[in-house]
Amino acid sequence: MRLARLLLGAVLALAVPLAGCTGADEPARLSGVVTVATGNQGGVYAEYGAGYAGLVERLPDVSGRALHTGGSVENLDLVDQGKAQVAFALADSAADAVAGRPPFSGRSPVVALAALYDNYVQLVVRADSPVHSVKELRGARVSVGSEGSGTTLTAERILEVAGLSGDEDVTTQRLDVRESTRALAEGRIDAFFWSGGLPTAAITELRRSTPVRLVDLAEVVPPLTRAFGELYTQTTVPAVVYGAQSAVTTVSVPNFLVVRRDMPDAQAYWLTRLLFEGQPQLIRAHPEARRLDRRTAIASHPLDLHPGAARWYRQSHP
Repeated sequence: MRLARLLLGAVLALAVPLAGCTGADEPARLSGVVTVATGNQGGVYAEYGAGYAGLVERLPDVSGRALHTGGSVENLDLVDQGKAQVAFALADSAADAVAGRPPFSGRSPVVALAALYDNYVQLVVRADSPVHSVKELRGARVSVGSEGSGTTLTAERILEVAGLSGDEDVTTQRLDVRESTRALAEGRIDAFFWSGGLPTAAITELRRSTPVRLVDLAEVVPPLTRAFGELYTQTTVPAVVYGAQSAVTTVSVPNFLVVRRDMPDAQAYWLTRLLFEGQPQLIRAHPEARRLDRRTAIASHPLDLHPGAARWYRQSHP
């Protein structure tokens, strides 16, 4: 890991000419402090976010730092409160934030810089578990994700549509992804939910010591979309991701890079440009960065696209 960081730093020093100077059609260059709210250690947000904060840090007159958090819900609150300038967030959490629905106390002024990639809901059990569907979690001990995470929001909705919303149905715990993998390996929980990109490092590491598998979620997709909307899409986790015998049906949710609506246009412009011009370095941080594409990044529903980001997309169009 230390070697990877050193290599990443060396590459960044050579490969990020961004914002050192400006042309006549470019806004004033980026400066100041940029805090990037990421997510659980061992998850994709943490690795992708560390890579992005590293890009920011290499720019002249800019201090960039990655902040580990509980996940999407906490990230959206941090941006709303001005404690983070940029954050990773799931579309379902973002939809609740801008609408002012629980767990948010009011409407959040967040907008998107880009749609990044899709999160995959992963329900993990031991390989010898009798659980083969969500409904078979009745009576089980289940981690639904860390406090302040988008995983918790999605997991609780899945349990609800499966008829397991009461405390008497499932004993839930709120553990982050690394805590969840340890608890499953030690037999302290029977299953855990995780919403993240592929592969998730913590699950890959768990497989080295404990045989595990993903539970098929096909049965919950139709009631989930009926109850909570089309942000949830049926998809599959390919067998090759975790060395399974076959692909597993699951639910995907888009991820966004978000900022406050009142962020100056010039800052949003440079942060968006940095994301794309630094993509080779982000891919080294996590392979999900390969999915970043200018043509799909503007698909930010239910969030508006920041005007500064929109300016960069217009100017960069081939």
